[in-house]
Amino acid sequence: MKTDVLKASSKPVNVAVVGLGFMGVTHLRAYLANPLARIVAVCDAARLPVNGILAGVAGNITKSDDLNLGAQVKVFRKLEEVLADPEVELVDLCTPTPLHPEQVIAALRAGKNVLCEKPLARTLAQAREILKVAEASPGFLMPAMCMRFWPGWSWLKQVVEEKTYGNILVARFRRLSEMPGWSKGTYGGGLDIGGALFDLHIHDTDFVNFLFGRPVSVFSSGVTSATGSIDHVVTQYIYPGGPAVHAEGSWLLTKGFQMAFTIQCERATLDFDLVRGADALQISELGKAIQTIKSEGPDGYGEEVKYAVDCVAQRRRPAIVTARDGVTALDICEAEEKSIRTGEVVKL
Repeated sequence: MKTDVLKASSKPVNVAVVGLGFMGVTHLRAYLANPLARIVAVCDAARLPVNGILAGVAGNITKSDDLNLGAQVKVFRKLEEVLADPEVELVDLCTPTPLHPEQVIAALRAGKNVLCEKPLARTLAQAREILKVAEASPGFLMPAMCMRFWPGWSWLKQVVEEKTYGNILVARFRRLSEMPGWSKGTYGGGLDIGGALFDLHIHDTDFVNFLFGRPVSVFSSGVTSATGSIDHVVTQYIYPGGPAVHAEGSWLLTKGFQMAFTIQCERATLDFDLVRGADALQISELGKAIQTIKSEGPDGYGEEVKYAVDCVAQRRRPAIVTARDGVTALDICEAEEKSIRTGEVVKL
């Protein structure tokens, strides 16, 4: 394992974004808003900027506007061209899941720092191979687990650790969506992508692990598509002695996107619902009126990207989310998949 803290730098961090679909555009917008980041290159096999303008793309949250990346941005069609560019310090991979293992390993071996969209790979075995390379590489690998940075969510880590409202008794997470609209051919590809379980629900699986640690076992039920992928999942994460934790994820909504949690503490109920906008987070304490907590600053994508850029600038490895966390999330998701297919509780 390489050292966690290296010599700091005050120069802007040079970034290349690979994969210019909805998530690539989302990350690009976050870099453009960050004065410490400089987008020096973009890469996609088909969708590229014209005269520095990248057209917007529709997603399952909202359609993005066109982005002005500037005429100076380098445009590549192949990852190898990005990795050969000595200017690039941080490679942000927003490509389809099946491409991640080869691309992450190549970027790490080229000496780059890597931010990779979730999941790190389709299988736990592939993720473990990535981890071996990451732990021996000079650059770092950070999985893009944005819920650890999301306003109204990230503070829960402190709530759990400090028992702000007493012990957590019950935690329920809900993330429901129509199938991503920007690449239905890719996301409807079945087992290669892994369906909603591995592409969407993994956010909540990771967040459960972030808050409460690795569960002892899981029990899941779900809906399997005609291609074999799991497109709706309900999971109970089993922690002996509590809390009772469960999460639901889906690509079966006819329209829209829902993201919510309800956490029952000994002295309060914490409730988040994205449909309430800036008033999404509400706290109801015993004997007190409901309190609405206003969300300020960028969303979880912006905070996640800022953290990755800061880590490069300060020459330190990420601690809020690590490559090993990405492997753990896949490990738990594979157990959920096995539980759905067998109808049994699966130990971890």
